[in-house]
Amino acid sequence: MSIGIGNSCSNCEHLTQSNTCSVHLVSVNPMYTCNSFVMKESIKNDRNCITCVRYEAPTCENPKKAAPKMSCSHWAPQNAVA
Repeated sequence: MSIGIGNSCSNCEHLTQSNTCSVHLVSVNPMYTCNSFVMKESIKNDRNCITCVRYEAPTCENPKKAAPKMSCSHWAPQNAVA
């Protein structure tokens, strides 16, 4: 299964600080999706060993090579919510 960035409110430039959609003028949360979605100009791209839940753990695919600022195809976010 492929995982990617969807058109959720957390990635949309119309989301305000107060979690309100500036287009629809309603309260939203990061799980909402929308056809009026416009991707934020920049998204923090910090995919590397330091931000990987597997870093220095038994499930790391490359424990001898893993290091800060290094990335691999087995990266998993530390802040993922199940």
